[in-house]
Amino acid sequence: MSDGIVEEITALGDQVRNWGRWKPDDELGTLNLITSEKRLAAAGLVRRGEVFSLCLPLGSRGPQPGRSAPTPLDPTAERSNPIHFMVRTGSEPDEMSHLGATCYWADDAVTMYLQAGTQWDALSHVYYGGLVYNGRPSSSVVDTEGAHSCGIDKVHDKFVGRGVLLDVARVHGVSCLPSGHAIKPEELDEAEKQSGASVTEGDIVLVRTGLMSTWTESGDWSAFGKPQPGLHFSCAKWLHDRGAAAVAADNTAVEASSFSDGIYAPFHMLALRDMGLHLGEFWYLEDLAADCANDGMSEFLLVAQALPFEGAVGSPVNPLAIK
Repeated sequence: MSDGIVEEITALGDQVRNWGRWKPDDELGTLNLITSEKRLAAAGLVRRGEVFSLCLPLGSRGPQPGRSAPTPLDPTAERSNPIHFMVRTGSEPDEMSHLGATCYWADDAVTMYLQAGTQWDALSHVYYGGLVYNGRPSSSVVDTEGAHSCGIDKVHDKFVGRGVLLDVARVHGVSCLPSGHAIKPEELDEAEKQSGASVTEGDIVLVRTGLMSTWTESGDWSAFGKPQPGLHFSCAKWLHDRGAAAVAADNTAVEASSFSDGIYAPFHMLALRDMGLHLGEFWYLEDLAADCANDGMSEFLLVAQALPFEGAVGSPVNPLAIK
């Protein structure tokens, strides 16, 4: 591992760290920047009443490589796609599902990783140096009972505000950025310029790499098994300077997966632990991007509440961009 890279990441962490910026026991992080006034202004962006769901289907044909259901405390397990099963059906009714007369009811259940598809990372999801966001010891934050602070349940209703799409793939004139392409701040500058919508304090930034277009075209997830395009860790400073409230992308981890030197999630380290910036992963941006290119409007009302799972370090989400 290169000491120079470690020093660069650590120094950047010092520049973007928001610990104590709001209050000593803060658990919202940069979501504090979405004020009531910001939400009112975002609501005013709705002109046509057109709704774009940015969520992948939740089912067995999703993007996860694992093949088995999740089990408690198995660090070797790979995430699997949701496992859906029927408890009661319409083809085999019995007295247990009888509601009187000729009325019966169907019922079903699901077993899944909370980060199996389109989702938010909570601030307790990643830590380093033994500390979680706002300087809390990781040992006291996350244990077998879940996240005692900085869990997704603390912020589940906060992801409502102005969304801005930065279509980096379109900037480069490609349907999808090259494998492992690490997006630099100057590319975000150009995407912002082309979007016609400046990123301002309290905005939720959506970054399109085009990776989802490979799934749309082929119906398989093979491109997600290769080094993925995404943000370079230096973009943390860009987002910090703009006052972004959260960031989401159409890949597995928001950041590029081509980074070497034994550091596999430098942007996660800076965003979740230092900035208090929630990350959205596996967001489907293709339809929204096409519409933004067509009407020249890359800003919209974004409604993307998480589910209030108590003590969870992430949550599925069905983000809705409303124009």
